[in-house]
Amino acid sequence: MLVRDLIHRPGEMREHSIQVVVPETFGTAVVGVEKGSKLSVKGRFESLHDGILVDAVVSGKAQAECVRCLIDVTLPVRVEFQELFAYSEDEAFDYTVIDEYIDLEPVVRDSVVLSLPFQPVCQKDCLGLCPECGVRLLDNPGHEHEAPIDARWAALAGLQDFTQDSHDQNSHDANDSPETQEEKS
Repeated sequence: MLVRDLIHRPGEMREHSIQVVVPETFGTAVVGVEKGSKLSVKGRFESLHDGILVDAVVSGKAQAECVRCLIDVTLPVRVEFQELFAYSEDEAFDYTVIDEYIDLEPVVRDSVVLSLPFQPVCQKDCLGLCPECGVRLLDNPGHEHEAPIDARWAALAGLQDFTQDSHDQNSHDANDSPETQEEKS
């Protein structure tokens, strides 16, 4: 951005609003502002003794994938930054004015990337996916599976039927009257 009218004029200020086309994807594989999308930068550029102070708000949209249920999500991006672009190349300053221009791209990129969520979710209470079959749990709230049988106890499953039959027979015998028990003998 050309700042010729502000250089070495402390107290001078300009407000600018620009649309920036993202030259490369800002972010990670999970969340980012994609290449070619637009970001809006609204800022105040103020001349100081040491350089030009930029106070700006960046807004736009980021594309993400919910880390719990893996659906695509569009997230709003809004981040503020304040940075001094120094006239001299001193170690104390990260950015400088070069040939009457300031390069906002590194500042915008750093601000946007740092504002993106580390683990984006589609909604705060997202339940994710079923660990057994992979179905999205928010789409199927009553989803459940039969409890798995531990292989170590599987051999005892047949005993349950055996003990149930024995128990039924004993309870039937206990309910018989003394006369019927004598008849059975």
